[in-house]
Amino acid sequence: MFSLNLIDIGGHLSDMKDVDYRNTLAISTLLELLIEKDIISQEEFAHKAALLESETMAEIIKKRRSALKNR
Repeated sequence: MFSLNLIDIGGHLSDMKDVDYRNTLAISTLLELLIEKDIISQEEFAHKAALLESETMAEIIKKRRSALKNR
């Protein structure tokens, strides 16, 4: 049986936070460079982000409704 003690859990959480920070920094850096080089605008990015978020929410709602139907 696999069990983690509190120190192991704390270490894993710390590692996850570090990875999350580095990923967020990389994404932010790429976005800033794309905007600085006039490849995309902030408005285009914001519009696409909102579109993807709404599509994601729509998919979540669709899956939940389907699961409820199949009960």
